[in-house]
Amino acid sequence: MHPLNPAFTATFAPPVMEARRWLEGVTFPPERPLINVSQAAPVDPPPEGLRRAIAEAALHRPEAHLYGPVLGNGDLRAVVAAQFSGAYGGAVDAGRVAITQGCNQAFCAAMATLAGPGDQVILPTPWYFNHKMWLDMAGVQAVPLPCGPDLLPDPEQARALITPATKAIVLVTPNNPSGAEYPAGLVGRFYDLAQGQGLALVVDETYRDFDSREGAPHDLLARPDWDRTLIQLYSFSKAYRLTGHRVGAMVAGTGRMAQVEKFLDTVAISPSQLGQIGALWGMENLQDWLAAERAEILSRRAATRAALIALPGWRLKSTGAYFAWVEHPFEESSADLARRMVGQIGVLALPGTMFTPQGDPVGARHLRLAFANVDRPGIAELAGRLTALAP
Repeated sequence: MHPLNPAFTATFAPPVMEARRWLEGVTFPPERPLINVSQAAPVDPPPEGLRRAIAEAALHRPEAHLYGPVLGNGDLRAVVAAQFSGAYGGAVDAGRVAITQGCNQAFCAAMATLAGPGDQVILPTPWYFNHKMWLDMAGVQAVPLPCGPDLLPDPEQARALITPATKAIVLVTPNNPSGAEYPAGLVGRFYDLAQGQGLALVVDETYRDFDSREGAPHDLLARPDWDRTLIQLYSFSKAYRLTGHRVGAMVAGTGRMAQVEKFLDTVAISPSQLGQIGALWGMENLQDWLAAERAEILSRRAATRAALIALPGWRLKSTGAYFAWVEHPFEESSADLARRMVGQIGVLALPGTMFTPQGDPVGARHLRLAFANVDRPGIAELAGRLTALAP
């Protein structure tokens, strides 16, 4: 075999792709179709107006098929800056915004500018598995910060994990996989910790459009010199159903942007033109539609909470954004249980072991249920099937 980078072979296979392979050879009768709560991605296309904007651009704008600026189109960067300034009560200009090929790439770009082989980054657990995978492949040590029973990380516990090799702390809020919404005061304490220790605080807000709280979820962008500490990430995929077009964003200091540009130029050169055109149209025209989408997701969250709390033996730990984090009542590991659920009850979910360090008992006891693509009757059916699951 040709040589392989050991940092790549040391990390795990993409979890969602692994879970999809569990479906191979399994048939689902019409009266009990598969309930797929494994992936946190919209299954419907964008609204017609946004699709028309993309189609018109594809037909009539020659530049939509060419390379664009590496850090993204100026018009989209400006709108992101304006909307973030308004939403967070801070001052963000277009020079502090980069558009990326999805939020995952924004995370990779941020990490590439922060840490290299032998460095450390603190990740609360349960963590988002792609964050862990990237750090593994970059030779960066992911230092687990176990969350408490409320699924919130503790800044003082994080402080105890800091070493001379630590470069950053990562927060995801609303959280993937738990759905937990981090209180503004907690996020502020992590910012103070990072600032005081000379670290970066990376805040991934992929699901911020579905936060149940009104107003700004934190005040970090309104703080003096925020761009010396904060790197904020965002995704257009969930809000505007643009998953296939791969459009994300990073908000950070201009000095860092010069380094981010180097990374992006060598990976994708420039973000998708059609995706950026769609994202811009969405930000300028779909705010009322997005508010209705948020209301629907919050309604499904409430239905999920009511259904899961009533399940005998199961314990709902947290819900929010697209996710419910639940403790199952069986002796077996969630890694085995999740596979068994496919054939026995026609449910595809991800085991907690995909979101925790190897051997962590928390992962073995929990499942992530991504309920956003399941309507209220489907949520009731899901609860019924979980109730029927045999030991």
